[in-house]
Amino acid sequence: MENSSYQQKSVAGMNQVELVVALYDGMVRFLFRGVRAIEEGNVRERRIAMKRTLDILMHLQSRLRMEVGGPAQSLSEFYAVIFALCLEGSRLASAERLLEAIRCIRNVREAWQQVAQDPEVRRQFAQPPPPRPAVPVLVPVESGVEAAESSAWTA
Repeated sequence: MENSSYQQKSVAGMNQVELVVALYDGMVRFLFRGVRAIEEGNVRERRIAMKRTLDILMHLQSRLRMEVGGPAQSLSEFYAVIFALCLEGSRLASAERLLEAIRCIRNVREAWQQVAQDPEVRRQFAQPPPPRPAVPVLVPVESGVEAAESSAWTA
């Protein structure tokens, strides 16, 4: 429990780019578990490690904004390659395939890490989101007809 609470607190202080780096670190950690499971002949642990890696990949893929174009498309293709390497590595019990996926992930992770250290990126993600507009609230009046009243409360 303490470890989970510590992890939640450390993640809470990260910006979006740092969270991506952390997810890449998670994939590498789970892939190494998969390699170890293959070497030990532990099918159950291999499957667990691959499921967690694939869960992270699917999460990253689902967060891509494809309408942005270039970088999103490239990352989508990268995630597809890593997904294929993981599936093949698990199916064939191939530590080599998983190690290849780890090398690829580490290369892209380094690029994300450099972006995370960029002062402009840090400043951009440090700014709080713009305030949301007030939501009109219907308030009953004495005549039984409802009237719209502005409220400072936002959903």
